[in-house]
Amino acid sequence: MAKEWILNQANMRWGLTRKSKVGPVADMIRKCSPKDLHGWEDYYHKNGYSKEHLDQLGRILYVKVSEICKAEIQTIYGQLESVLGVKVEPATDEWDRGYNGDFFIKVKNRFIGLQIKPAGYAYIPQIINEAQFQKRTHDKFTEKFGGKVFYIISVAENKRKVIYNPEVIEKIREEIARLGG
Repeated sequence: MAKEWILNQANMRWGLTRKSKVGPVADMIRKCSPKDLHGWEDYYHKNGYSKEHLDQLGRILYVKVSEICKAEIQTIYGQLESVLGVKVEPATDEWDRGYNGDFFIKVKNRFIGLQIKPAGYAYIPQIINEAQFQKRTHDKFTEKFGGKVFYIISVAENKRKVIYNPEVIEKIREEIARLGG
């Protein structure tokens, strides 16, 4: 489940890649002009942070992703399964990379793609921009598998994860009916 979008969301949400946590990385790369990974690592550990510091950030990220994000996503796709009355399954890595779909619903011999984005209200505009950028891969998914790809955005409400865009549920129902028709 440790897909790139989850890692990116977790890093943004908990600020684990901010300058205050990892230093001015872009400036340091320009100053170092590394020839290889080893050269960059040596420079960074001398002028930035220790390996131990980065390992600690990695442990924090692991806990956030494996406990908090995983529980939030399972909560949302559990809600979708219950409301829609269908099985929601995790997409393969190939589908994730090639079509930007994290989950799917099978309808006969076709598929509907889903992206569940855990986000706070502050990240909603970023997710909307990302959706516009990913439209091309979603169109490829529709061409190959017949169904559309939908974004489901989850937010915390009263200490509980809920679907921020519940109107998407009716659109998914319509797509299930269309494909099952």
